[in-house]
Amino acid sequence: MECSSRMIWVFGMLAVGLAGGEMGGVSRSCRFPAIYNFGDSNSDTGGRSAALGEVPPPNGETFFGKPSGRYCDGRLVMDLIAEKLGLPYLDAYLDSIGTDFRHGANFATGGSSIRPGGYSPFHLDLQISQFIQFKSRTTSLYKQLNDNRKTPPFKSILPRPQDFSKALYTFDIGQNDLAYGFQHTTEDQVRASIPDILDEFSIAVHQLYKEGARVFWVHNTGPIGCLPYNVIYYQQKSGNLDRNGCVKPQNEVAQEFNRQLKDRVSRLRAQLQHAAFTYVDMYSAKYSVISNAKNHGFDDPMNFCCGSYYGYHVDCGKKAIVNGTVYGNPCNNPSKRISWDGIHYSQAANLLVANLILNGTLSEPPVSVAEACHSSVNV
Repeated sequence: MECSSRMIWVFGMLAVGLAGGEMGGVSRSCRFPAIYNFGDSNSDTGGRSAALGEVPPPNGETFFGKPSGRYCDGRLVMDLIAEKLGLPYLDAYLDSIGTDFRHGANFATGGSSIRPGGYSPFHLDLQISQFIQFKSRTTSLYKQLNDNRKTPPFKSILPRPQDFSKALYTFDIGQNDLAYGFQHTTEDQVRASIPDILDEFSIAVHQLYKEGARVFWVHNTGPIGCLPYNVIYYQQKSGNLDRNGCVKPQNEVAQEFNRQLKDRVSRLRAQLQHAAFTYVDMYSAKYSVISNAKNHGFDDPMNFCCGSYYGYHVDCGKKAIVNGTVYGNPCNNPSKRISWDGIHYSQAANLLVANLILNGTLSEPPVSVAEACHSSVNV
């Protein structure tokens, strides 16, 4: 399904945002003291790297100058959210070295899904359990430290108990539920699984609400059929690619997931009346960047920078020589590519996506991330 009129509007809004040079005003800033994020590799700032093996170079080369636990050459949208709110980049909950949780923690891990199973053991329910334990132990330890006459140095890296209810709770998860389903079941079965996936999502939100969370920023899933990896491995059928080379059936399922997610968020608003929910249309933001690739100075959106899936499969960060051909060398200029490694977006693309979503242009209600505590059906 091609949302041409929607994309023209989105592209126009992106042009306005870029011309303005900023990502929205802060007229009613909520001044979030912390962010707690739940997600997959789209927002993982080091969880999978800490738990299951370091993300190798050249990941991180564009911005950090070295691997940073991110599957990207630089910053993720989650990093840009933190920048917008004036907060440090989130440390991964699973990282035990040099972490500072005063301004939040990131429970996202690469490969995670909402439902158990799939590519990673760190599904959403486990991430929520980690948060609940983190909050309980932190609050208890903070109280013990307050009871002591001397303040240990590490108290400064602990979140303040009162900040948990004032923090922003972000979600960027669900893509892997669809991706794993496409690989192991039929498209119809993936579509039929959506209500169950969203039941699990709703349970997670209710658990966080019970723990005092009140402000939720929820990303829908992106156009999974536009990931070069999926296009390469999809058994193409006549008429199943759109004008941008994306797999239409996969994108249609993603759009159905998003329709049901939006409805679920509306129900959560009605059920949890003291909470503020912002539903963020990442699909439209990402598809806009892809469909206007050349206007933004990108190459073909189906090209990617790191790794290889043509002729020989080589993951980003590895190399192989097959019959004299070298596979796996990264491209010279990642800023020319929307896709970093065939699955994840480049920093250049993430910057454009962030410019679209952080000012509220693609949110319901239309509030910026800095004003998300004010979001309600009446805004």
